[in-house]
Amino acid sequence: MRGFVWLDNPITSKNQSTSSNYNVTTSLPHIKISSDTSRFKYTNKKGDRSGIRISRVVSETLRADSENVRWFVMGDDDTFFVPENLVRVLRKYDHNQFYYIGSVSETHWQNHEFSYNMAYGGGGFAISYPLAKAIEKMQDKCIQKYPHLYGSDDRIQACMAELGFDLHGNVMGLLSAHPVAPLVSLHHLDKIQPIFPKLSRIEALRRLNKPIKLDSAGLMQQSICYDRPKGWSISVSWGYSVQINRGILPAREIEKPITTFNDWYGTGDENSFTFNTRPYHKNGCQRPFFYFLSNAYATTNHTRSVYMYDGTHRPKCKWHMADPSGIRHVEVYKKPDPNLWDKEDLTHKGRSLISLNAKAHLGCEMLQEKSIPASATP
Repeated sequence: MRGFVWLDNPITSKNQSTSSNYNVTTSLPHIKISSDTSRFKYTNKKGDRSGIRISRVVSETLRADSENVRWFVMGDDDTFFVPENLVRVLRKYDHNQFYYIGSVSETHWQNHEFSYNMAYGGGGFAISYPLAKAIEKMQDKCIQKYPHLYGSDDRIQACMAELGFDLHGNVMGLLSAHPVAPLVSLHHLDKIQPIFPKLSRIEALRRLNKPIKLDSAGLMQQSICYDRPKGWSISVSWGYSVQINRGILPAREIEKPITTFNDWYGTGDENSFTFNTRPYHKNGCQRPFFYFLSNAYATTNHTRSVYMYDGTHRPKCKWHMADPSGIRHVEVYKKPDPNLWDKEDLTHKGRSLISLNAKAHLGCEMLQEKSIPASATP
């Protein structure tokens, strides 16, 4: 895996003179300067003509370095990739065929305004080598036809449509409730709060790298445990968070993300999303207890991940049932499975091993079974 960072102008390093092809440290990709796009007309009043330059990055990358390349993957400078999961997704497809793989937006309005057949570049999209070659041959001529388009993603999709190809597949995942797809990328991290409380964005991503190194295939995959004596429903997003809910909730309800987040336009409308959600209740009895990853370790046959209570102030609850507030941390034991996404009909579930004890912690063991019937959930 190799790549470039494409800029519109050269930069100067403290230790090096201005250059269009260098990396400041050996761990960073080479920097490339995009070619001049002033000859292309741009008429969109709301956008920025840099969209033309960015839309040509795949073509320019092909010209710069195409030896032994199977896929061209594009993402923004604020996109965090999980490379192992990216590879897991792409290897399911024949790179010798024409493939355009990506994800639509999570917001209905965005898809309506632009296209439900457009891969959003921020989340990352992949183009197979033969398709990239086909685009490179016709892209400049194609771009001339669409001066009114907003950005780079819609220009690429417009040219894809002329070649007869539309969006295929979905390479995005949700953080706390997405059991059916590997997490490949996170976008716009600068627009949201750090994914782990009380850490900076960079510190939070470094913490996330701990479970990635142990079991990237299982990262943020949702599993469900039940503590029936106490009447708790426990949701584990492995490597990220644990939620303890009062009451035995159906799995189909727990699988829905809780709206602790907002849509891109800040409308607060739950109907704006392209997936089902459940409310973040004001009632303290219905609001889950949240625990976030503190550390993750490798043991002989399993991983051990520890999740600490976030300590958030919560409304009082008057329900006469077991109170999870005494649980200060949760330990999850899981066997890594690098071939997880090569299996069919895989469903994740959990088994509650330890309830409340003197150390005030809860333990869960993650299980993976094939074709679990609906009757297995309460």
